[in-house]
Amino acid sequence: MKVRTRDFIYTKDDLYFATTNYIHPENRFIAFLRYIPNENGDREKNGKKYSKVDSSQAYKYLREKHPEYLYFCNITNVEMMGVPHTKIQDIIKPENRLKKILEEERGETDELKGKLIDLAKFFHYKAGIDYNDLGISGSILPNLQKRDISDLDFVVYGLENHRIAIKTFKQFKDTEVYIEEIDKNITLNSIDNSYWDKLYNKRIKDSSLTKEEFSWYENRKNNRGVIDNTLFDILATKNWSEITGKWGDTKYTPLGIAKIEAKVKNSIGAYDNPATYSIEDVKLLEGKNYDICEVASFTHTYSGQAIENEVIIAKGKVEKVETSGKPTYYRIVVGTTRESINEYIKLKDSPV
Repeated sequence: MKVRTRDFIYTKDDLYFATTNYIHPENRFIAFLRYIPNENGDREKNGKKYSKVDSSQAYKYLREKHPEYLYFCNITNVEMMGVPHTKIQDIIKPENRLKKILEEERGETDELKGKLIDLAKFFHYKAGIDYNDLGISGSILPNLQKRDISDLDFVVYGLENHRIAIKTFKQFKDTEVYIEEIDKNITLNSIDNSYWDKLYNKRIKDSSLTKEEFSWYENRKNNRGVIDNTLFDILATKNWSEITGKWGDTKYTPLGIAKIEAKVKNSIGAYDNPATYSIEDVKLLEGKNYDICEVASFTHTYSGQAIENEVIIAKGKVEKVETSGKPTYYRIVVGTTRESINEYIKLKDSPV
């Protein structure tokens, strides 16, 4: 039984969790509660209603109703959510969900799934990515989407495949593309001003980024767009061959908050979860002085935020990272909560 980032777990308590790690303890899978049963909920499946929960709601719900999903992790030294193996009813995988949708006849599917099919065919035929390396996560994965307003959390497996995907989107966006193999024109658009309020309000819960800053960063990433008035994200997840290590090899010790200035040395992992940036030429702006050599982000807002040789300002939690057989190092973590309040990654010389 294996899971990786962006899989969903359905539990015997009628809860839906999104997995957030590649490596897990022996007796549970690290995951975050996303959907709970609620008779007044705005999502429906098999005659039952559900609600989506944010970070504070998720922790509150579990503490009150299912504390067995919470535990203090001696690896990260913080309280975490995790689904015990004994609680698992089903593991729902993005690649399998997409495959099933692709096998449906278009006349038997709904409009949102039709857009997903077009998206998959675009990246298969124009970017040359195998269908086995594509998937769908988010609300569609557990079939809890809201048909009129749900986004498409499109998954690309393999970090290099993901680079190819966003490069292909950049090349063809805002143009009508004829795909000969299916005899159809498909258009993937940039995000225009009509969507920025929705995206900004969904992602930013403090004053870390203005709406102008947020939209500028998102526009240049080329990992988000619109297909026929529906937003989509191009999300990166490692292939199984890219996942190394085992639970317990690495220990993370929190050491307080810091703010730094640094140059990005390598950003190959900038769209992974967590997004990682290898950095150099570090200058401490706030907090205690540690030899920080990496910035990691657990929130999608700051994935792909910077590229090689750009100078960034980063604020977040300092962690000491100790891995068996490897040198100890220090990193800054952005997104210690999903909303990443007062934690961010910005360019030092942002044009906005």
